[in-house]
Amino acid sequence: MAQFNRGGWGRLAVALLTLLPVCGPMAQAADPRAGPLLAEIERDLALLGPALGIDGLSPAVRQALLDVPRQAFVPPAERDRAYENRPLPIGYGQTISQPLIVAVMTELLQLQPGQRVFELGTGSGYQAAVLAALGAEVYSVEIVPELGERASAALAASGYAGVHTRIGDGYHGWEEAAPFDAIIVTAAGDHVPPPLLRQLKPGGRMVLPVGSRYFTQQLVLVTRQTDGSVATRELMGVAFVPLTGEH
Repeated sequence: MAQFNRGGWGRLAVALLTLLPVCGPMAQAADPRAGPLLAEIERDLALLGPALGIDGLSPAVRQALLDVPRQAFVPPAERDRAYENRPLPIGYGQTISQPLIVAVMTELLQLQPGQRVFELGTGSGYQAAVLAALGAEVYSVEIVPELGERASAALAASGYAGVHTRIGDGYHGWEEAAPFDAIIVTAAGDHVPPPLLRQLKPGGRMVLPVGSRYFTQQLVLVTRQTDGSVATRELMGVAFVPLTGEH
């Protein structure tokens, strides 16, 4: 999980952290609890957005957050709390991402339908489902076998069977599916993984936490310029769980 400090705003945000149309054949009515959750996210983004370069929730991301059934990606004991704006435990020392953090990281990727995304750290599968609901083709790697298998089953049961999942060390990316239009990383290392940089398309974006577990971490936006150069921008302080594979 991750903790995100917002200074004077006095709120903590914590997170762990396929090609599907936005309205797929298994689309279902949004849970009535989703509306109040989105209203809370939008209030938070009104404060955070200017510093992050985000102008609130875009219509596409808002719809994806409405459409993806968060309760399907949490253990049965946590489903009554599925639409609280907080992380929830999913076992193995991990959590399902807080919806606010999912919204922020998703907005920063600036995805278009049909684009290809790599995710390091499948976790619960919730973030991958949101990306797929935007029409992205998602390739996601999880290092904890039990979590990866559970997430794959939850994605399929919720209608996101087209999300490509794999058990392994996501530090190395998914070379045979590269290059990617966007990359999202849901655990912190002390540097940007070189294999992921190599697999990011010119014009592509990567969002990831960088820093050690016990010291300051930053959520970082990495952009590969059209000439191949790389630009990075630190966005806000966070505290994610560490990468557990090679790094």
